[in-house]
Amino acid sequence: MVKIRRFSQLITFYIAFIRSGYEMSFLKDIFIDSEAHFVVLIVQSSSTFSELFGYTACRQLLQMFISIIFFHVSEYILALVFHGKLNVSFKSLLISKHYVLAMICSLIEYLIEIYFFPGLKEYWWISNFGLAMVVLGEIIRKLAIVTAGQAFTHLIKVYHEENHQLVTNGIYRFVRHPGYCGFFIWSVGTQIMLCNPISTVAFTVVVWKFFSGRIPYEEFFLKQFFGSDYEDYMRKVPSGIPLVR
Repeated sequence: MVKIRRFSQLITFYIAFIRSGYEMSFLKDIFIDSEAHFVVLIVQSSSTFSELFGYTACRQLLQMFISIIFFHVSEYILALVFHGKLNVSFKSLLISKHYVLAMICSLIEYLIEIYFFPGLKEYWWISNFGLAMVVLGEIIRKLAIVTAGQAFTHLIKVYHEENHQLVTNGIYRFVRHPGYCGFFIWSVGTQIMLCNPISTVAFTVVVWKFFSGRIPYEEFFLKQFFGSDYEDYMRKVPSGIPLVR
């Protein structure tokens, strides 16, 4: 009787196991179906990501980040070289809230356009022209800093100091404000390099407006410091910013 009872329990367990198998197979089908949808979603996302950040985006964004890092780090290093650690702060990196906001907006424009209008970023002759502007602007500005030495400062001097001399040699023979000229070319070039039409116009207008107000203000003090020498210099040499005398 004990053996029969055990055999009956074994049959009952086997039937329950078979039934549970059918139920588990149903859950398994649901799990497999969900897993398949998840895999498809990952593949589609990976495909979109690879299209969004393909060769064009990687190259242009890498050029942009390298340009920004090199510009600001080199500004800080040159400030240390000519003015010493005690006279230099992190403001010499030339990173302001408005500047950061402008760069973020330019990156947002780039991502939107490369997603919806990827062909817009494939004009390599335009992008390379922007890269050439970035390099040219960087060279002009750094020549201005090296030539002026201690006379070059990131803040406008309102009082005449002993080491502040009128520099008219080197790059200053061709433009009065090569530092501003270089930054203007560099900043606009970064957006042409990214093939950002909106930011190109915006950067051109904003940077031009900034320097068109800053140059007359700075030269008001320069004329006080150097008198007729600077006025003669102004008449002979252009400012370096278009439409700003």
